[in-house]
Formats: sequence, C-alpha cells, structure tokens
Amino acid sequence: MSTKFIVIIPARLASTRLPRKPLADIGGKPMIVRVAERAQLSQATKIVVATDSDEVALACQSNSIQTVLTRADHPTGTDRLGEVAAQLQLAPEDIVVNVQGDEPFIPADLINQVAKTLADNPECDIATAGLPILDEAEINNPNVVKIAMDKAGRALYFSRAPIPYLRDAQTASQIPGARCTRHIGIYAYRASFLAKFSTLAPAPIEQAEALEQLRALWYGHKIQVMLTSEAPPAGVDTPEDLARAQAEWGKIAGSR
Repeated sequence: MSTKFIVIIPARLASTRLPRKPLADIGGKPMIVRVAERAQLSQATKIVVATDSDEVALACQSNSIQTVLTRADHPTGTDRLGEVAAQLQLAPEDIVVNVQGDEPFIPADLINQVAKTLADNPECDIATAGLPILDEAEINNPNVVKIAMDKAGRALYFSRAPIPYLRDAQTASQIPGARCTRHIGIYAYRASFLAKFSTLAPAPIEQAEALEQLRALWYGHKIQVMLTSEAPPAGVDTPEDLARAQAEWGKIAGSR
C-alpha cells in the first residue's frame, strides 16, 4: 500500500536574485506550474500551491492547479505550510511534503520516498533527504548544507560548515559514516508539527546558520534522513539557472 500524503508548494512572488521567479517561463508555462506538474507524477493525493500573490494563484488556477492564498509576512516556508495545513483542516497525523517552488525537474520518486520515510518512522516529526558528498569542493562550500546523523539515520545537526570535520582526512575514508552528507532540501512533515512550528521562537543555532530546520532540532523534534545515491536536478535561483532550465526543457520537449 502506498503512503498517503499531500504536497504543498510554497511560492513567493518576491525574489532577490530572480525577480518574479514563480512566473518565469519554462517551455511556455510558468515555473510554478511546471513544479506542480512534476508533483502530480508522484503518489500524492493532493497538490496545493501556497502563495501570497494573486498573480501566482491565477497562473496556477488557469492550469487547473489548486491554490491557497496565505499571508505575506511569513518568515519561513515552513510557517507558510502551517497556515495552509490549518486552512485545509488537515488531521494531526496527515503527512505533508514540502516541494520547493523552484524545482521544475524534481523526481516524483524522491517525493514518494521522503513521504514513506516519515510514515515508516512514527517517532519522527520530519523526514528529509541526504546524499554522500563525492566532490571535495562541496565540503567547504557554505551553500552546500551538510548533515551529521546518528546510528539510526536521524539528524543530529545541519551546518554550512564541514560536518563531521575530518581531522585526519587520510584515515577518515576507513571510518564508516565519516563521509560528509549533503542535505537535499525536501521535507515531509506531520501536520501536527506544522501547527506547532510557528509557535516556536527562532532558535539561536537556526539564526546563526540561517537554516530553519535547526529550530526543530533545538526544541527536541526528530528528523529522519533518507539517504539517496543520486542528486536531484538543481533548482532555479538565478537568471543563469533559469536559462539552463529552459534549455533542458527544450531538450526534453524535443525528444518527445
């Protein structure tokens, strides 16, 4: 039996590096629509775009994609998800997968797997994904978030710094579990946690690293990490990323 879950895609119209990012054209449709269409390939029972923009909502509705209008002042995407979960009157045990609104090529199976990971770990409130880092340059890149995990695969900490720190790089390869793990930014949440998240004050470690998932760890919530062997296609953050995505979509369309 497949895991029952819904997908919520947060989409803010404002973006510093790529203005009006959700409405950027990819193959004749707004990017947010392309993301939702990818999510529709998963086993989710419902796909919802959460936005503070009437323009984004109209673009989605024109393509038969359900939307929920939210407040514009949410400090994080998780806070926005909490408002949507309340509007949809989700049951506490319902599973919500947060798919980023700038990933038009996200694999449907990754969505399914992170939802199943949470369902299979009832003691956890969140599930996410990770990937062993093979490129040494990524270890010291602060834009690549790393995860330290315990024996059961639960997150101990997330950081922009190299964790675990390889004090002796020559012997680290001989230590099981010592290799750095890259965080993949997809989450599955229990609706009960989403209802609680916005009531929690930001954590010092969250503010220091600018990583909102650290708020959950600060307050004792458990995060299960699903390890995968393949990185999902990169998201779209800059005009250069958009040009790459448009070219990739052209290749896909041309092969059909």
